[in-house]
This record gives sequence, structure tokens and C-alpha cells, in this order.
Amino acid sequence: MAVIFLFIDGVGLGKRSEENPFFSQTYESIQILSGENFFEDAIPIKTSDQLFKPIDANLDVEGLPQSGTGQATLFSGANASKVIGKHFGPYPHSGIRFLLEEQSIFHAVQEVGKKPFFINAYPPVFIDYSEKRNRWSCSTLMTRSAGFQLNSIKEIENETALTAEIVQNAWRERLEIDIPKITPTDAAKRLLNIVPDYDVLMYEYYLTDKAGHNKSHEDAERVMKPLDEFLLHILKNKRSEDLVVITSDHGNMEDLSVRSHTRNTVPLMVYGAGADSFDTVESLIDVKNAILEVI
Repeated sequence: MAVIFLFIDGVGLGKRSEENPFFSQTYESIQILSGENFFEDAIPIKTSDQLFKPIDANLDVEGLPQSGTGQATLFSGANASKVIGKHFGPYPHSGIRFLLEEQSIFHAVQEVGKKPFFINAYPPVFIDYSEKRNRWSCSTLMTRSAGFQLNSIKEIENETALTAEIVQNAWRERLEIDIPKITPTDAAKRLLNIVPDYDVLMYEYYLTDKAGHNKSHEDAERVMKPLDEFLLHILKNKRSEDLVVITSDHGNMEDLSVRSHTRNTVPLMVYGAGADSFDTVESLIDVKNAILEVI
């Protein structure tokens, strides 16, 4: 079996209001995963093959949660905000880099003799810039520190990696990289094709956080439409023994009345046999160990 770990940036559980795109629009994948209850008053779901519950992203620290500390916590199982006494982002603070360099879920998966994989790919310009400045996101720092090269053009051409926006349009349109456009369903098939090769496969989708910062319903719908189709195909076509785990690092897009992050809970959605083992997860801190216990 494998864990398909889908990290969706900047999505919390918000109010039933027009400022929440999950209230004003309907997304079939989210309805399946949450029982049509993707809001702050969510009623948890717990069965042997499905779990949905709100979990804490504030980490007992005042202020608005940020990506650097939230993701470092999620990927390491340590309270990164408590380590430095504040929320910090979008990049990991120097005081918490060690969590990603030494204690990440990728390190832990390897230590038990299993194989992790980060399916996201990055254009050469990103890799060159990040290497020059030694400024990496949490996911890329974790991946490199675990001994893996980041995927780039070759892996996209070989159909073993995915771009951050799922459908491969940004590389072609903004960077003039000659790769084909694909559908969200094509992307989901690509992911499912390589899942059997790994024990934990992670994909990161950050455009939801960007739409939240833009306070834009149009942007929210634009980034959710391909994500919905992508998720839906995975849920309907994954192997029966595989487990899909979806969560976020902080709230944002669920409240388009503000540009900032929120202190809302974030969703934990687990789909597949053994989902109920995640019932003990209460915050971002607990997700790493819950994944390790099922692989």
C-alpha cells in the first residue's frame, strides 16, 4: 500500500457565507471528502475507510499562522512555531530549518526502509535561483535534505512528475518551456501510475493560498476547478489498498473578505482503508506520525 499525501496550501474551514468559495461554489471531491460539511461547524466523519475532521493550525502561538512554520510542523511533527516563538513564513526560518533537514517525514520514511517521493517539478530558473540564494521552500528543503534531486523538465517529459498548477500551462505560457498542456485527469492518471513505486508520495498545491491573498472569487474558482477534477479522479481510481491524506498548513482562501491568513481550523481528510487510524490527529503536529504508523 501507499499513502498519497496531498498538501493544499492555505485552506481552512470557514463560515457559511458568500465570502467563502466553498459555500458559494460546489466541488464534488470536497463534498465526497467532507460529507458536504466543509465549514467551521463541521461534523466529523469517522469510518474504517473515511475520516474528516477539523485540526488545529495555530500551534498554541498567538498571531496568524504562516506557511514556513505551518509546513515545517506538518512535515516534521515538531511544533516549529513554538521552537522560534512565533509564526513565520513563507520560507522556513533559520531556527527551524533543522526540522526539515534532519527530522522530516521523508527522513523517517527512509529510516524504516520505505520509499518517499515528492512528485512536484520545478523549472530550471527556480532551481538555479534557489541554489544561488540557498532559499528553499519547506517542501523543497525537505526533499533535497533527504537526498533527492528536485524534478524538472526531464521528469515532466517522462510523465513522472507534475507542475505546481497541475495542467502544465504556466511553464509553457510564462517561461516558454516546450511541454504539452494536460488535463487534471491526465495529471491524476500520471500520479496514480507511479504510486505503486513508492510508499509515501506527496504533491503540493499552493495556488489556493495565492487566490486567498488576492481576495478573488474568480481566482478561487479558477484554481479549484482543476484541483477538483484532479482529486475526483484520484478518489475514484486509486488502488483499494492506498490511502489518500489531504490537509493544509493554515486557513486563507475560505475567507475572501481579508487578504491575510486566518486562525481557522484546517481540514484533515483521509480516504481509504485504515482512515480511522487518523482519528487521534488533533493538529498539524500529529500528521507525520499518523502517516508513519500506516505505511
